[in-house]
Amino acid sequence: MMSSLNAAPLNTHIPGHDADNSITRDGFKITTRKLPILKAGPIEEMNNKLGIAPPEMIFGDNLARIEHPSSGWSIEFNAFDALDRVDKTGEAMLKVSYSKEWQQNRQKQFEDIKEVVKPFDWSYSTDYKGSTVESPAFQSTDTPIPLALLKRPDPILFFDDVMLYEDELADNGIAMLSCKIRVMPARLLLLSRFFMRLDDVVFRIRDTRVFVEFATGDVIREYTAKEEKYEVVRRVLAGTKEDVLAIMRDPNRLAEYIPTVEKTLEKLTLK
Repeated sequence: MMSSLNAAPLNTHIPGHDADNSITRDGFKITTRKLPILKAGPIEEMNNKLGIAPPEMIFGDNLARIEHPSSGWSIEFNAFDALDRVDKTGEAMLKVSYSKEWQQNRQKQFEDIKEVVKPFDWSYSTDYKGSTVESPAFQSTDTPIPLALLKRPDPILFFDDVMLYEDELADNGIAMLSCKIRVMPARLLLLSRFFMRLDDVVFRIRDTRVFVEFATGDVIREYTAKEEKYEVVRRVLAGTKEDVLAIMRDPNRLAEYIPTVEKTLEKLTLK
């Protein structure tokens, strides 16, 4: 399912340089926006609103949105709301030797915007599932996303890959949140993925998938969190004939080696 979002075929419409790119299909409007990383002014404003230091690269104007205008329902993925889900108490901070050094470096980096680094989860881990208009609201379900339909060779009418934020964790790994979306004639799939690799500590992959079947108005949201200690994954990979370093940098390939620690399924139907 993830590999199906990795690349688009040659006949795919790849959005150009316009800020907003959208397509409307059977009552659903799908929009993506891709703009440069934020500059100091907007970063300071976002920092003040969030109460935490932002990641090194934050694409605060970027978004991916699915709307159903006739019902008023929508779901949107953006950097601010995702970062607002990061723990701000410091309770979820990863206790590693260089966390204090990281905070000092980050404080120096943002001296020009008078930013004070308070304790928070500096891995920027988020359980963000999208920002929704809660009418109608998602309800728990046992209905899975129909993989068989997504594996069909249907033409792709629209595809985009939107970066929301990224941080190299003081050169000790990577934390990044991105959003991919593809629209076929009868349905769409959105994948929002948080990937974090903290060298010698832990791997995390948190995926939110939103599936829409246009004809029925059915929307399924699946959230899956995977996590494992760095050394455990390294040992497992060492027992394979794979390129260990390459896999540890590729969340698509890495996902099959990391156990699921949380999974939820939700559904709603739009009339």
